[in-house]
Amino acid sequence: MRVSVTFRHMEATEPIKEYAQDKIERIKKYFPDPITAHVVLSTERGYQHVADVNITLHNGLTLQGKEITEDMYSSIDLVMAKIERQVRKYKDRIRSHKPHAGTTIPVREMILEAESFEPRPFLDEQLAREVAEAEALAGGPTPKVIRSSKFFAKAMNVDEAVMQMNLQGQDFLVFMNEASREVNVVYKRSDGNYGLIETGKPEEGEGAIAAAKAGGDLGTRAGTRQPA
Repeated sequence: MRVSVTFRHMEATEPIKEYAQDKIERIKKYFPDPITAHVVLSTERGYQHVADVNITLHNGLTLQGKEITEDMYSSIDLVMAKIERQVRKYKDRIRSHKPHAGTTIPVREMILEAESFEPRPFLDEQLAREVAEAEALAGGPTPKVIRSSKFFAKAMNVDEAVMQMNLQGQDFLVFMNEASREVNVVYKRSDGNYGLIETGKPEEGEGAIAAAKAGGDLGTRAGTRQPA
């Protein structure tokens, strides 16, 4: 088992590193090698101690968790306890899981600045109108990208996607549906159920209507998004 520990915004100490490694090593009793783990230990605002754990199992499934307390040892204990609870819940299904053959789909995630979507104040009303008209012709204002990252949506069925989402401690998961070979999203609903968003090509009628509208607008608003 390979374990790497990274310290950020705090002093790197051997006792804390060994403590984190010992806690991670407990995963070995559930699954065979190869297992790789990356632990990031950091401090925020000077007193918040963050333990962020990412574990990749032999079959490609990932376990993730993050905890924040005022003590680093407590953060490590809590995040590993959370991960172990999920492991015990899904251990039989994890052991029997086999990666699906086939290509993955590249997906890009971007964090957009909220202020980019707010109306900008102008002292000159004429200038405000001109800017608004220019942005409308361009399809709207261009949002500022704070951070961008790329990942690959793996092929799996819906049941496996829900399991992977829970193992990562996330509220949603983007994946490639092995049946349709299209990008899908599973997510947790506020009522305790799970939601599934399926993507696909526009239906023939919808495509014709969209093309007619685009032609009628002389190409000025050809990229309008329709609500699902």
